[in-house]
Amino acid sequence: MAAYFVTGTDTGVGKTLVCAALLQAGAARALRTIGLKPVAAGCELHAGAWCNADALLLQRCASERLDYAAVNPVALRSAVAPHLAAAEEGVRLDVDALAAHCRAEARRPHDLLLVEGAGGWLVPLGDDTTMADLATALGWPVLMVVALRLGCLNHALLTAAAIRATGLVLAGWVANETDPAMARMAENMATLEARLGAPRLGTVPWLGPVADPQLAAAGLGVERLCGRA
Repeated sequence: MAAYFVTGTDTGVGKTLVCAALLQAGAARALRTIGLKPVAAGCELHAGAWCNADALLLQRCASERLDYAAVNPVALRSAVAPHLAAAEEGVRLDVDALAAHCRAEARRPHDLLLVEGAGGWLVPLGDDTTMADLATALGWPVLMVVALRLGCLNHALLTAAAIRATGLVLAGWVANETDPAMARMAENMATLEARLGAPRLGTVPWLGPVADPQLAAAGLGVERLCGRA
């Protein structure tokens, strides 16, 4: 059973798309996949309950059918930083409780479990806690999604350094072509491959405004994450 924490170089870099693609690709190969998003900010009413679109996508793409509350135990209404959304609702984001929830779900039989963070590596959860504290509490290897756009070198290298500073393993990274007009894309990719010190697990090509996880999965090697490559 393999479990990873998934972070990104910023918000809006494609973490959910990559997670959904990996979950769906694994399910298509008869692997048992589970996707969790412990904290989600930005929800709408679905059948009388507040739900987040990213969490719903993970729920749909995984092979194991979990209740929504299992996938996303903390659903915050405002689409702002989690600590701000939580403060608006009088909610305390408890890192230990969130980690305990993820570990409990990880006891379900699975071949691949992905825990998607919210925003970037150091996005605040409270006055003195960040998403990195949740990843550290879990202690699982980290996958990093890098948006290929201007500034990606600095953002990726800083994020990788911060991950390693906590003592966690950067197990790999995924490149996401978020800007099809990016200058010197190949050269930037080569720089990241030379400097990140972790394998590139694949590249998600530019898919337009409506990104399909099935199309994204074509460039990703899900078997490598499960030790089946």
